[in-house]
Amino acid sequence: MNPDLLGPLMFGAALLLIFSGYPVAFALGGTSLIFAIIGMEMDLLNFSMLQAISQRIFGVMQNYTLLAVPFFILMGTLLERTGLARDLLKTMGNAFGPLRGGLGFSVILVGTLLAAATGVVGATVVAMGMIALPVMLRYHYSKSLASGIIAASGTLGQVIPPSIVLIVLADQLGVSVGDLFVGSLIPGIMLAALYLIYVAGVSTVSPGAAPAMPEADRSMRGWDLWREIVWVMMPPLALILVVLGSIFVGWATPTEAGAFGASGAIILAALNRRLTLTSVRESLETTARLTSMVMFILVGSQTFSLVFRGLFGDLWIEELLTGLPGGAIGFLLLVNLAIFVLGFFIDFFEIAFIIVPLVAPVAARMLSPMFAEFDEPARMALVWFGVMIGMNLQTSFLTPPFGFSLFYLRGVAPAEVSTAQIYLGAVPFIAIQLVGLLLLFYFPRLVTWLISLGVGQLT
Repeated sequence: MNPDLLGPLMFGAALLLIFSGYPVAFALGGTSLIFAIIGMEMDLLNFSMLQAISQRIFGVMQNYTLLAVPFFILMGTLLERTGLARDLLKTMGNAFGPLRGGLGFSVILVGTLLAAATGVVGATVVAMGMIALPVMLRYHYSKSLASGIIAASGTLGQVIPPSIVLIVLADQLGVSVGDLFVGSLIPGIMLAALYLIYVAGVSTVSPGAAPAMPEADRSMRGWDLWREIVWVMMPPLALILVVLGSIFVGWATPTEAGAFGASGAIILAALNRRLTLTSVRESLETTARLTSMVMFILVGSQTFSLVFRGLFGDLWIEELLTGLPGGAIGFLLLVNLAIFVLGFFIDFFEIAFIIVPLVAPVAARMLSPMFAEFDEPARMALVWFGVMIGMNLQTSFLTPPFGFSLFYLRGVAPAEVSTAQIYLGAVPFIAIQLVGLLLLFYFPRLVTWLISLGVGQLT
């Protein structure tokens, strides 16, 4: 066998096993061991190199940055399981009720807050689908529009900090989590604003698709409404702002801020008399399950990466990507297209742990000239590249027929909402996502501006 083919074959075998439905961590680990044996038989690897696997695993377990993952998951699941998300939506619905499209506005804004709180797409889409979709249908919203709003708002968890996606991306790209949080803030808010503009446009052109809430159904008015807004919205909003603010000004690392956020969520639930043994147990179980999945995949990916590099697969990837026509633009197009397609079939964590480490060194070298005016062009290039990956995956998660966000919503949507209506509702938001990606490409300062001002530089 030609030794040069081992790297491509190993990559293809791992993807084939993953697409077949085999658990990702074991697909990566098993493929690595099989090709390690082949490599040793061909004298391309030696056994001493494989001993480095244990050192890599211990390195993963000692990674302080990744400790932020369970803290932010726990913070988000507590806010969702204790009913604080439902209270937010009810209050926002009353606040925007008099406006055409008001429920749509409230869902987008609450979805943005939940995205900042949970950082997990599935949790936000499921929560909003169960809470908001029946209410929107009751007030005669277009089924496709209501579905699209919920699916799109839920995916904001990809790019609005403190996102689990961004924490993992920062670790795999080798950049500061604070940098990626700061860099993604303006693009994330920009997408939410574009969603709001679209809903406002639809409600103006087609009032029947997004009617105002009838006055008789608005349970709070005047001072009662303002008091409810302050009581329900301010505490979780203040918690999110304190968590992000402490990261942005450099007072706390993402891990420390995550621990504070989880503690704050417990306190909020207790103050609202929602802190039950059941909600705590369910939140801890969800946190343990998601964190264990991430860690197992990361251990498998570390083994895969070590063997893949030992078989010179990294050189194959580098040669493949640097030889593309169009230089940096050709590289961006191919990588974004590959990640977009892979996002249909495999979870973000798998993409982050398999694909991102392979393309990050090439991205740093090829994209650095675009940021030559900065003191650290490679750092800025990787932060910009990371935000683009997050937004790209967000688009992939929304795109029929395989988008994960659509599957999550289908699982909790009422039977009267068809799959075709869910798909149709996502299409305009996919167009908005593509506009966002183009703006990100043509105006990199959307990502780099706050970083260049020194925001988050101590994290």
